[in-house]
Parts: sequence; structure tokens; C-alpha cells
Amino acid sequence: MTETTLNWLDGGAPAALSGGTTWGMPFARGSLAGASGISVADAAGRTVASQAWPLATWPDGSLKWAGIALPATDAPSAHYNVTSDGGPSPKTETAPEVEPPPHIEVTEAEDSVTVSTGALEMVISRSSSTLFTTLSRGGVPVARDGKLVSLLQDGAQDGPGSVSREPFTGEVTAVVIEQRGPVRAVVRLEGSHRPDTHGGDGRSWLPFVVRFYFHAGARSVRMVHSFIWDGEPERDFLAGLGIRFTVPMEGQLHDRHVRIAGADGGFLTEAVRGLTGLRRDPGEAVRRAQIDGQPTPPLEEWSELVSKRLHLIPAWNDFTLSQLSADGFELRKRTGEGHGWVGISGGTRAEGFCSLSGPRGGFGIGVRNFWQSHPVQLDIRGAATAQAEVTAWLYSPEAQPMDLRFYHDGLGQDTFEEQLEGLEITYEDYEPGFGNPSGIARTHELTLFAYDATPDTRALAADVEASSAPPLLQASPEYLHSVRVFGDWAPVDRSTPERAGLEDKLDFLFDFYAGQVEQRRWYGFWNFGDVMHTYDFDRHAWRYDVGGYAWDNSELSPDLWLWYMYLRSGRADVFRFAEAMTRHTGEVDVYHLGEWRGLGSRHNVQHWGCSAKQLRISTPAYRRFYYYLTADERTGNLLSELVDSDQNFLGLDPVRKVRPDSATYRPERNALGVGLGTDWGSLAATWLTDWERTGNPRSRDRLLGTIADIGALKYGFLTGEALYDLDKGRFDAGRERIQVSHLSAVFGLVEICSELIDLIPDAAFEHAWLQYCRLFLASEEEQIAEVGQPLDGVYLTQAHSRLSAYAAARAGDSGLARRAWDSFAEGGEHLNHGSAFTLRKIKPPYVLTAVDEAPTVSTNDAAQFGLAVIQNLALIGEHLPALQPVR
Repeated sequence: MTETTLNWLDGGAPAALSGGTTWGMPFARGSLAGASGISVADAAGRTVASQAWPLATWPDGSLKWAGIALPATDAPSAHYNVTSDGGPSPKTETAPEVEPPPHIEVTEAEDSVTVSTGALEMVISRSSSTLFTTLSRGGVPVARDGKLVSLLQDGAQDGPGSVSREPFTGEVTAVVIEQRGPVRAVVRLEGSHRPDTHGGDGRSWLPFVVRFYFHAGARSVRMVHSFIWDGEPERDFLAGLGIRFTVPMEGQLHDRHVRIAGADGGFLTEAVRGLTGLRRDPGEAVRRAQIDGQPTPPLEEWSELVSKRLHLIPAWNDFTLSQLSADGFELRKRTGEGHGWVGISGGTRAEGFCSLSGPRGGFGIGVRNFWQSHPVQLDIRGAATAQAEVTAWLYSPEAQPMDLRFYHDGLGQDTFEEQLEGLEITYEDYEPGFGNPSGIARTHELTLFAYDATPDTRALAADVEASSAPPLLQASPEYLHSVRVFGDWAPVDRSTPERAGLEDKLDFLFDFYAGQVEQRRWYGFWNFGDVMHTYDFDRHAWRYDVGGYAWDNSELSPDLWLWYMYLRSGRADVFRFAEAMTRHTGEVDVYHLGEWRGLGSRHNVQHWGCSAKQLRISTPAYRRFYYYLTADERTGNLLSELVDSDQNFLGLDPVRKVRPDSATYRPERNALGVGLGTDWGSLAATWLTDWERTGNPRSRDRLLGTIADIGALKYGFLTGEALYDLDKGRFDAGRERIQVSHLSAVFGLVEICSELIDLIPDAAFEHAWLQYCRLFLASEEEQIAEVGQPLDGVYLTQAHSRLSAYAAARAGDSGLARRAWDSFAEGGEHLNHGSAFTLRKIKPPYVLTAVDEAPTVSTNDAAQFGLAVIQNLALIGEHLPALQPVR
């Protein structure tokens, strides 16, 4: 039996855990037969109710990763201890409790699903235009008829002429219970948007998936909304996308309360009919009750100077907060339709929360990453009526309609030859028809709050915090490292000046990018989570408008760098940065339906603009960290989408424009050209992740089979590309050639191969990988001596130093280890021999610059520098040479 301490990601315990919490954690190989052996205790040693379930298994069938959930509580522990007992796995997956805990009840009927947390209840219709019928607290409905709404504009307002907007509503077509308690329940809804009227072409579009998350005892429900943009960019302009709720209102207008979060913890706290600031005073008790959100005293206790004139005080029916950029929001209200808006105030960055409530209860909603995902908006309508509406606009109808047309006319690039010329000048890989966004996706996270009365501002502040940064428990870097997950890394170690110097550089690098996100305003509906590719030193700006130098789209694995930064440090800011990138790159940069389903788009001015649609961008190597650390079902869906991604090689050759054998090569089911670097590395990550998650024999057999085939190739990984039989899932091991690319190992191949060698004994495969690692940066003489020719295509020396480091560590070769550090240092100033680039302040703020000040340094270099430092320190840190003083 082992015990592991879990701490809160953001530091101390949250003020309350109103919605419960869920996280993921790994267990050592062979230590647990199943999730039933897991229990949780608080800091005082008291067993608490929990629910655990398997996320992944080791090859021997033992539990590798588990999802764990805790119920809601008003007094969360400073930390929790997870105990794992490796005994046989009984049928139940619930830890033993000291006393009867709160629990989830899921009741199914023919036309509905009802979920009760003990504090709230939601009734979900199985097929309708609503996401749920009622949300109740203590038997009192606080919201009804939640539904998705959208506005489709039929053209762009580029010039004279009129355009029209058509309203759509999400139609639910499937309801699936994914978990049913006792501590956590998850209900998934699927559907698409259909027009509100019978006019138009009757189309449906914007397929969506909505998940509701319930925890025992919770007074809030987490909601995750994902949709796929499947329109035609030349004619379809999304002019609004939101989630609308009907809120029943009772009682006097002066006892109805509006709360809207502004910036930096501030709130708009107003009543529908205000009683403060009047010419006549209703009495201090009346004023104080209204300010505190409490029922006001009976009218006979008021000053009749006010009570007899109540009908003369305006009632404010409608409220709006609109945030159309990252830097400003506006608040306004009006008494009703047909009357003018009155400005309330403005500010910088609203926190994305509002509530509407009365003496018997109310409804609140929080939108995570609200201002970061602008343009966004919160509307309250009909607050003075019996049936008010609250709408959280994920894309504000007050903004310019979403224009996803490609940004240029093709510039005459109609042939591969012309397109390769374009690549030479703007680094853009253009091809007609490929800059199409149809099939990309976006996910939003929201929290729905059910109140039994108007909450005080302290409780509201806690709810805003919970919706903005959901409380998350995490294992320590030391524990994660001890169970040997995710390959070659080690916790932060500053035990020597040399190590501390490199750790400082890693911290500086992360802080630099976090600062650039803020300074350059890398925010917005489709952009939040990504970073730019390359800096323009002449303009002192990132190359946002230059072809392939604009948005990075996971090029050379910044996702990996960030996740390894988190694993070894446990830093919350790094986690949140990596989380945002994972949400973005897994949704926006990847196609989820259509002919390119399962492929991602290479870096471009628009996230979907490049014609290089490849697995190296969609690879699970980038997403699995977040899935395993959080047990997030949406990310699990993204991983599952890729299971059959080897089919894509039949329809689209990733190297069609530069294939040396293009005159003779034809994609056949039994002879598909699959690169052994970015292509197979992505497929291996797909198959490994699916095998671990589901036990799928197809994924297992294709992974093990191609591992054996690579080991059987005469030149192993140096072969560069092998012919793949799609039906058998095997390579033709008879190919004899040598073709090396500097890109092969920098999209997750290094990390996946290290894990595979640790997981799956295969001597021939290990030999092939070690040969590749040893020879890539070897001298020409060494290369010729072993394979008969020098290797062409050897670049990114610093990035590939970790290949030498891996070979040195496996062989115990100190000379090769020193050569790895020399390669890492080649070309700059980090070590005695320098580095590929340095980081310095050339003018506020920080920018990257090459040693010779050539404007070529990019996120590619930054990510690969970070990965090289992390992996080299883990593998051959004891051979780190003395550092020169860092500037």
C-alpha cells in the first residue's frame, strides 16, 4: 500500500469546492490491478468520498493512469492523500467511506434524464431544442430551457448592399450518460444548429457536443461546449454564438438582484428597482438589505415618502456587458425595448460572470477565459418580468461577423512548382482550396450556479474564481517522475551553478513567451492559446502577416516543451499556459470532420491556411499530457478521433510537392509512403495512446508490428520512409535506402521512442533507434564507416543533441555525453562553446535574437532549446560542463 500527497495546483486550498473536483494521476507499473484500489483522505487522515476509474493501463494490464473525483465541500482540505492498494480489483470502483457520503442520483426515463447532486437537480430532455428542461435548487427552479443559439449572416459587408441574419437554435439529437456516480456523473449531448423558422434552405450546421459535469453535493454544474465550424467561408458568416437560459423571477422588483463581474474582483451589484440614491430615504434598514442582497423589510416599515412612490422609480429590465477586445468592456442597461441604453461604466478585462436572483433563489453563469476569447458578451433581458433570460455570448453579435475567408487570392500559385517558389519567399505552403476552415473546432468551458438566495459578494467572488480557474489537485513532480511516465525528464534541480544557470534560462524562456502573449495580445476567439512563429527585427514585431512565419500551430513542439516544463516544476502558470495551448492546437489547428479529418494544419497567417495537412500537428503526443493529468473527456474525444488516422495517407500524400519519386509513386492501400519521423512518430503516439486507453487490438497490433518492421529494416530509422500496408498495418521491411530529415525527430518522435523502448522490449527496434541517435550528429567518417555514406539533411544541431544524449545514457558512454553537450552548445554562448541562440533584452520587452543578430530565431528554436535542456539534464546531467557567466 502506498500513499501519495496531492496539492492544489494554484497553491492553497480554495475557499470552497462548490462543484467538486476531478484530476488524473499515474501509478507505478504493476502496482495496481485496477482503480478500485484507490482511496482518498484529507490532511487530517479522514477518508473522504471519492470515485476512481481507469484512464490507461501498462502493457502488463496494470493500472497506469486513473481519473479521481471528489464531491463538493465548503471546507476543502489543504491537501489530500491518495492511497493505492494493489490487491485484486473488486467490481466497485468506489473508495471506502467512514460515513455515508453525498452521492449522485441519475434517473432515466424514456424521454429524459434527471441528475441530482443532493443540492441541485437538472432534468435533460433526450431530444429537443433545449439542453435541459429545468435546473432546480432545493426544489425551486432557478433556470429553464437552456439552449444554444446562433446567428448566421449571409454575406460580408464589403461594400454597398444589404445582408441578413438568420437565427438558429441547437437541436439535441443524442443524450449519453458517460458516468453515473456515485461521486461524479457526466452527461453528453450531441446535436447541431437548425433555423428557428421554416424559411431559408432548412440547413443544419455547427455540430456540437455539450457535456454537463455533476459532483455529489455540488451547487454548480460544469459545462463544456465544443462545436465544429462546418460552413462555407465565402457565404457563411457567424454573427453570434451563445447559450441562453430562461430564469423564473418572483417577488418585488426591488428584491431582484443583478450581479455582473467586472475587472480585478469588482462587481456591478444592482437591484432591478434601486432604492438607494433617491431624493427621499426609504430607511437605512431598507437600503442596507438591498445592498446586501437580502429581502427588504415589509413596506409598512419603510418611510412612506418612498413606499407610496415606488411606481415612480424606474425598473431596469435589461443589462449587457460586452467585451469586444482584450482591453475593454462596456456595461449598460435600459428599462426595456424601445428605450435608450444608459451607460453604467467600463473597464479593461471582465471576468465573465453574471447572476440574476431573488429571495427564493437565482441563477449564475461563469465563462472561463472570457476576455481572452473575445469578442464575448453577457446579456440579461426581462429582469423585471416573470421570465427573464440570461445569454452568455461566446461570440458577440455586436462584433463584426466571423470572416473565415482565405486571406489572399492565391497569387497565381496554381502548380506545385509555383507553390514551392512561394514557399521560398514567404515560407507559406499554399495550394488552391486548402485554406478552408470547414472542420475546425472550438471548446468553451462554463459553470452554471444554482442559488437558493442572492449570494453575498464574498460567495460570488469565490464562484468567479472557481469558474475562471477550476480547482485542480495534482501530484508532485517527484511523484510523477518516480512512476516513470512520459519518458526522459527529471524534476527541477539547482544543485550546481551549471544546472541553476540552465534552469534560469528555462524560466526566462517561459516568462518571455508569457509576456509576449500579453504584450502582443495573442488573444481572441480563434487565437487564444497559440503563439507566433518568428520575430521580425526590422519592424520589431512578430511576423503575423508573413506566410508560414505567423501562427505557430505546434511547429517543432512548443506543446511538448511546455508540458515537460510543468511536469518538472509543478508551476501553475506553466500548466495554465500549456492547457490553453492544448485546447487551441487540438481544436482549431486540427480538422474534426471532412476529407482532412484527423489532420492538422502547418503554421500560417490563418490557423487553417497552410496546405500541409499533416499528422505531426494533430499528434496525440501533444494532447495526452492534459488528458491524463485532468481526465478531461473532450481531450479524450480528440485522441479517439485519430485512431484511424493512417487512412489519411491514402487520400493525401504529406510530401506530394517534394517527393523524389513523384514520377512513379502512386498511393496504393498496400504501398503507402509513410515517413519514419513525423509520420510514424505521430502514428505511434496515436496507437500507443489508444492501446493504453482502450486496449484496442488494432492499435496494439499496428504499433507492435511497425516497431518490429522498423527494427527489420536494413538501415532502420535512417531509411527515412517505408511502404505501409494499410490493411495489414505493417511496413515492407525490404526497403534499402538512406534518407534523413532534420524535422523527423522534432515532433515527438524522440519522446515516443524513449517511452516505447521502456515499455516494449524489442532489441532490433532499440538498436535501430540508438543507431539513429548515435549517427545523426556523428562525424562524416563515423557515418561512412557504419552505413557507407554521410548523412544529408542534418540541421538543428542543438535540438538533436538530445539524440546523442539518449545514446550516451543507454550505452554509459561519457565521451558521447560530452559530445552531446558540445553539440548543444554549438553556435552560441550558453556554454563554453555557446548555444544556438541567446536570450537578452535588446529593448523592452524581451525579444529573441540570434548571436549574429540575424532575424531567424523563432518559437521552433525556443521549444527545441527547452526540450534539449530538459532531456539532456535528465539523461547526462552529470556530464554538464562548467558554464561561462550568463549575460
